[in-house]
Amino acid sequence: MSLENWTPRPRPAAKTILGRYGRLEALDWKRHRAGLYAVAGGEGNAALWHHMPLGPYIGEAAFEREFEARRAQDGWETQVILDPRGTVMGMASFARIREAYGSVEIGAVLFGRGLQRTALATEAVFLMASYVFDELGYRRFEWKCHSANTASMRAAERFGFTYEGTFRNDMVMKGENRDTAWFSIIDTEWPRIRSAYEAWLDPANFDGAGRQIFRLKTK
Repeated sequence: MSLENWTPRPRPAAKTILGRYGRLEALDWKRHRAGLYAVAGGEGNAALWHHMPLGPYIGEAAFEREFEARRAQDGWETQVILDPRGTVMGMASFARIREAYGSVEIGAVLFGRGLQRTALATEAVFLMASYVFDELGYRRFEWKCHSANTASMRAAERFGFTYEGTFRNDMVMKGENRDTAWFSIIDTEWPRIRSAYEAWLDPANFDGAGRQIFRLKTK
C-alpha cells in the first residue's frame, strides 16, 4: 500500500467518550483523585503495580504528585474509567504518541479489582482503540507489558493485539530486570477486530446475571 500521501495524524487527547457500560473522562485530579486512590492507591492496591515501572502510591497527595510528574515527563493523555454511576474504576493512558507515524500505545493501564473481567474493562479498550483508528486515522495501536505479567499478556491477546516479540533487558525496574513484551493492532486488522468487539459488547451477549454468552473472538 502506497503511503505517498500520508500526513501526520492529530494527537490523541484525553476526553469524554461515552460507552454502553460506562464512560471515559480526561483525568482531572480535583474530581478523580479520591476515586482513583480508592481503586489504585494505598497498601491494599500495591500489588496492582507490581509489574509496572511506576507505583505503588501511598497517600493521595503522593499519588497525584508522583503520577502527574511521570505523566508530564512522558506526555501521556490519561483517561479515567467510570461506571454508569460515575464511580471511578480505573484508568489508562495514550502513551508513546508518535503523530508523524500514526502510532500510539495504550499504557499505564490500571484496572481496579472491581473493573477486572467486566464488560466495562473490555469496552474501555475498545473505546480508546476506536478513537485512534476511526476518528484520528492512526495506523498502529500498541500494548506493552512485563514479560512476567502473564495476566497482561493474556489480556492483550484477548483484546485483539498481536504479539510481536520481547525486548530482552529492556529496563531496570524496581531493582530487577524487565523484559518487555510488545503487542499491536494495526489499521488493516481493525475493521475485523472492531466487529468482534461490537458483537461481544451487544447487550444480547449477556444473560440476566450479566454473564457472557460467547467469548470475545478477535482472532
